[in-house]
Amino acid sequence: MPKTKTSDPKMRIDRVLLVLILILVLSSSISCCLKAKKEYTPKETIQVKKIVDDFGYTVVVKGYPKRIVSLSPATTEILFALGLGDKVVGVTDQCNYPPEVLEMKKNGSLVSVGGYSSINVEKVISLNPDLVIASYGNGIKCVEAIKSFGIPVVCLNPKNISGIIRDIEILGEITGSLDEAKELEKFIIKEVQEVKRRIKLTKHRPTVAHVIWYNPIWVSGRDTFVDEIIQIAGGQNAFNKSGWFSVSLEEFVSANPDIIIVNSGTGMNKSGKNIIYEWLMSEEILKSVKAIKNKKVYVIDADIISRPSYRLVYALKQIARYIHPEVFEEKENLTNFTRSSYYNLSNSSMFWSNNFATTHAY
Repeated sequence: MPKTKTSDPKMRIDRVLLVLILILVLSSSISCCLKAKKEYTPKETIQVKKIVDDFGYTVVVKGYPKRIVSLSPATTEILFALGLGDKVVGVTDQCNYPPEVLEMKKNGSLVSVGGYSSINVEKVISLNPDLVIASYGNGIKCVEAIKSFGIPVVCLNPKNISGIIRDIEILGEITGSLDEAKELEKFIIKEVQEVKRRIKLTKHRPTVAHVIWYNPIWVSGRDTFVDEIIQIAGGQNAFNKSGWFSVSLEEFVSANPDIIIVNSGTGMNKSGKNIIYEWLMSEEILKSVKAIKNKKVYVIDADIISRPSYRLVYALKQIARYIHPEVFEEKENLTNFTRSSYYNLSNSSMFWSNNFATTHAY
């Protein structure tokens, strides 16, 4: 038989090299595929919210803000009630509630950017905010100046309780706190409904004047959130003009309100004596006014009646008690709103109090 011929050693080496090359090529291809898969993994979606604020501006907010500047005391109150206190980096001189605000100002973790109507724009910008919440009292020039730096500015100007609820929902939506906002809204609605339930038991609607300043006298007129509060509380505004405006002594005497509500302290700030009350009670020409003659002049915390915040319901309940004390028990306790306490208190009467003056507010 013919002898079998052995394979050429050179051919065997070539085959081994070919196999090695194929292995390297396959390995390289797999590595590239894995790398490509890693590189093209979709990134986390950035939340983008587009809202129309109270000034009619369309505002786009990209992502949930981590550095918020609040340019009004009412907004500051709401942001903290929504659990966003750790995101707030700047507030106004007048922001003083909740108590943590004053503590944070003191320890330097919260910066004041000026007065409510005298905002220091440079200071706002220096805080590097990713969201600014402005208010009507800040002025259009201030708002436009901040916007020019590319910072989203949401402007709020609620005119009634429904407007306050809407603004709370806007703040909840753009900050990722919509559940907390809904909870706060429920608190407001429940408290208002409780007042309405009690006022339904009454028939008389006395005239009420809300005085925010003196000499000249400034009052809250129709189409204001204070006017709405007076109506829900079972009264009617002693003045028919819209907005906030001044009246002469003669006009005030002519209006002859049954009840007068005056702001505490020196008007819009909680400091000094109740100067408005003292002036009204000592002014000789006003002695003939029914409210003064009948000793129905009441002092209310300037903060809770002047700020369009959730705490306006505290002012509502206090004024309702002044106007219709007959439907309120003398001792009814108030528990301030907290997200935990709201659902734990099933009896709405537990929210009532005869001691609103101890509440720090604006």
